[in-house]
Amino acid sequence: MVNFAEATAYTCTLVPSPLPMLTRLPYTLLWIVALPVVLLRLLWRARRQPAYLKHLGERFGRYRVRAPAAVIWVHAVSVGETRAAEPLVRALLARWPEHSVVLTHMTPTGRDTAKVLFKGESRVLRTYLPYDLGCFAHAFLRHFRPVFGVVMETELWPNLLAACRRRDIPVLLANARLSERSARRYARLPALTALTMKALSAIGAQTAADAARLSQLGARRVAVTGNIKFDITPPEAALALAEALRARIGTRPVLLAASTREGEEALLLTAFARHAGTDTLLLLVPRHPQRFDEVAALAAAQGLKLQRRSAEAPIDADTRVLLGDSMGEMFAYYGCAQVALIGGSWLPFGGQNLIEACAVGTPVVLGPHTFNFMAVAEEAVRAGAALRAADADAGVRTAVELLADPARREHIAAAGRAFATTHQGATARTVALLESLRPRRRASAPPEPK
Repeated sequence: MVNFAEATAYTCTLVPSPLPMLTRLPYTLLWIVALPVVLLRLLWRARRQPAYLKHLGERFGRYRVRAPAAVIWVHAVSVGETRAAEPLVRALLARWPEHSVVLTHMTPTGRDTAKVLFKGESRVLRTYLPYDLGCFAHAFLRHFRPVFGVVMETELWPNLLAACRRRDIPVLLANARLSERSARRYARLPALTALTMKALSAIGAQTAADAARLSQLGARRVAVTGNIKFDITPPEAALALAEALRARIGTRPVLLAASTREGEEALLLTAFARHAGTDTLLLLVPRHPQRFDEVAALAAAQGLKLQRRSAEAPIDADTRVLLGDSMGEMFAYYGCAQVALIGGSWLPFGGQNLIEACAVGTPVVLGPHTFNFMAVAEEAVRAGAALRAADADAGVRTAVELLADPARREHIAAAGRAFATTHQGATARTVALLESLRPRRRASAPPEPK
């Protein structure tokens, strides 16, 4: 049971001066009021994904896993951030071999993704980051005692960052991106935003535009390090799995709908039934695993025969849809498809990462909504590595035309591989920035605040 009065009192006793405390006070009170609602939301989400109720104590700063002697903390909120963090985590393990990495998440799918990516790596621990109240933040920091922290992209927690600053734990915001839309939202709370930005020791931004927007919000020491996602390389196991999937499918053309979001599958299935020939197979991969059954029902409603990737059975000649009901296999899905439709871009979700498709040479078709990946999407289109369509119907029609044009597909595939290779190097620049922040004192013994 959480004692909210004690939580508030404990938070207040650990801030270094009244001004930061007063600036964060409305935010902290909002968290206290909202916490019961947050717990109810966990219960609601657990109806479809029971994993939300596992490891519940970690969300309140209670950890059963034993903390290693020397820890680097990396926070990756969900699937996308976790996949983006992979090359950085591996670089950290190589650069500081005496350290372990505590990789924190907020969603079960992010945690499961880390389990797949770092299978067999004993120096990577997976856990949830606690909710952003001072008592929970200090409990997390007391238990793991990280020498420094890395927060991926724009997952900012004011009380946690304040606690890190109080304990002299440097924190880098890595692979940072901030759209104009998000910058406007942050600007509505200028004092809290500026205080939170200043609690960061440094920021590695993806682009100069991201760096400028972050600086305008009060961030200090902002460097343009590039996009770490370009440093992800297709694992050999994923390429082998792609060959195995291709063997199950045979010679049929494969159109991949990757990381689709709610509402998009119905649009894409309708367009697929309208434009694609009966020999074309739609490899449909929803972003969230709790929606696999729902998406299968949508295909059935369209009269499209569906099989599941998890069934490990040969793909029948009259099967129209193969449901990608697995985690951590996106490289394999890209590898066995001739064209990829990028999910999240057909309705206003902001798009998903297209770099993995480019890296394996799969031509990409984007929808109109890519504001979360605007710089990458626009540059990919300019480079000839991706095409853009006005809506889901036009996207499927464009993809079907590409399936019938091998020469054009190969031209786009070559442009995609070149696009991915040209932008590599962000991981090394991020590690160099971290080296400049690393404190001189021993990692295993940070001083307790008085």
